[in-house]
Amino acid sequence: MNKAWGHFKTITHHRHLVRKYCFAVGLYWQGLTHDLSKYSPTEFSVGARYFQGDRSPNNAEREATGVSTAWLHHKGRNKHHFEYWIDYSLEGDHRICGMKMPVKYVVEMFMDRIAACKTYQKDKYTDKSPLEYYEKGKAHYLMHPETEALLTELLTMLSEHGEEYTFSYIRRIILHNAK
Repeated sequence: MNKAWGHFKTITHHRHLVRKYCFAVGLYWQGLTHDLSKYSPTEFSVGARYFQGDRSPNNAEREATGVSTAWLHHKGRNKHHFEYWIDYSLEGDHRICGMKMPVKYVVEMFMDRIAACKTYQKDKYTDKSPLEYYEKGKAHYLMHPETEALLTELLTMLSEHGEEYTFSYIRRIILHNAK
């Protein structure tokens, strides 16, 4: 299969899942606009070149070149990535740290993680998959403690209670009470 076509199908499938999940909790604009930058020449050409189908092409690009230019472009344009929210603190010694994310972007990040796991794991996916993937990498994340707590809460809830329960909770409690 042509790598560009495979990459197109993969990112489109991923976007479809995120759109479906965002719509389920009332985040319509985010569902419609999620990851549109993946179709830009900067991201799409790299994604097609490093496409493998079972993992992010960004990791393959990093392995080949030492950096993922597609990821640097992507994370700077998509507010549902906690990396978008990394900045200098105005307190103390002005270290780089994670800023608190608006709740709607934390929810989109949660939906993104479900969709990514389903896209790459296919029939091996379980409701525990996003939490397991998150726990493997969280030691190196620069994430605001409140953002991290909400994401962990939602991933744990999904793992223990499934999508229907968790999406209902997000719609009724999390987004209803968000500022």
